[in-house]
Amino acid sequence: MTKEYLEEIKIRLSKSSPGNWITQVEGRDEGCGSHFIMTGVKNANDYLSKERGDDIEFASGFTINDQDFIANARQDIPLLIAEVERLQN
Repeated sequence: MTKEYLEEIKIRLSKSSPGNWITQVEGRDEGCGSHFIMTGVKNANDYLSKERGDDIEFASGFTINDQDFIANARQDIPLLIAEVERLQN
């Protein structure tokens, strides 16, 4: 991975809604009535936080696995960037 490509990833990350992102699936996760991702929360119980961002709602065409992947990417990518930078140095 080139340093330029890594910088592009970091720019996309910096433009995304603040983390953490928590996936919520109707019928699987307690207290939710639809499929969505909460942004800017510490955990699923933090839904009333003033720092909470906009929800990301899902229309048809996404699977629950897609939604889980997207939500977890917000936490996973910064860790992966740090590891790549550590290995490159």
